[in-house]
Amino acid sequence: MKSWLDPLPLVAILRGLTPDEAVDIGRALVDAGFRMLEVPLNSPQPFESIRRMVDALGDDTLIGAGTVLDPAHVKSVADAGGRLIVMPHADVSVIRAAKQAGLYCVPGVATPTEAFAALAAGADALKLFPAEQAGPAVLKAWRAVLPKDLAVLPVGGIAPDTMGPWIAAGANGFGIASALYAPGRPASDVAARARAFADGWRSHQVSQGTTA
Repeated sequence: MKSWLDPLPLVAILRGLTPDEAVDIGRALVDAGFRMLEVPLNSPQPFESIRRMVDALGDDTLIGAGTVLDPAHVKSVADAGGRLIVMPHADVSVIRAAKQAGLYCVPGVATPTEAFAALAAGADALKLFPAEQAGPAVLKAWRAVLPKDLAVLPVGGIAPDTMGPWIAAGANGFGIASALYAPGRPASDVAARARAFADGWRSHQVSQGTTA
C-alpha cells in the first residue's frame, strides 16, 4: 500500500460516478497526479465504472470500491479488475475477504479499539472516519500507540487549506469526496479541484520540511 501512497497520497472518492463518465473523470484525476480511485458501491453500476477505469488506466492506478459493506461484494470488485477495498467501518469479515482475494484494504475506524481489530484482520492502512468527529488532536494521540509505519488517512471535510494540522498530527494522506467530485460535475472542474488538492498537499509538505 505504501508504494501507492508515495507519489500523491490522496484517494479520490467518486460517489455517484456513472460508467459513461468514469474514464473521463479518471483520466482528469490521474493527469493531476492521483493514483488511487474508489467508486463507492452505492453509486450507479459501480462495478462497470470500475471495470472501465481499470481497462483505460492500466496498472499505474490503484482502482477499486468504497462503501464495501458485504464480504460477497469483494469478489465482484475483483472480477471487475479492482484491487482496492475501502470501507466506512471495520467489519473484520470484509477485511479478511479482501485480503484472501489479494486486494488492498482500507477500513474505516473511529476508535483505537477498531483500529487494532482492523490491523489484526490484515488491514493495509486505516481510514479515520469521519474526520470531522475526531480532529487532529485525536490522531496525534493515536499515533502514540499505532505502528509507526502504518498509513492513516483522514476522510471527511478535508480541504486543500486544512491539511496542515492533520499532517502535523501524523496523517499520511487523505480521502476526498464531494470537495473533489460530485455527480454531474464536469471533468474539467474535477481536474481543477484535483490540482488544487495536489498543490495543497505538496505545499504543506514543503512547509513542514518533508516530501510527499
